[in-house]
Amino acid sequence: MSFNVTVDRDLCQGAGQCVLRSPLVFDQDDEGLVVLVRPDVPEEEREAAADAAYLCPAGAISVHE
Repeated sequence: MSFNVTVDRDLCQGAGQCVLRSPLVFDQDDEGLVVLVRPDVPEEEREAAADAAYLCPAGAISVHE
């Protein structure tokens, strides 16, 4: 099963919840905006990446299964 994540940096507010929940998939740049490190999420990180999308206050993260 494919599990991909996309981010919309224009929506990102730099809260950093994604990085705290799933640091293997997300990072932040020098401005604090989300950076997608692994768009094709490994199986063991899928729950954390989905949680990060749920926790994002700006709705900048989308999960595609």
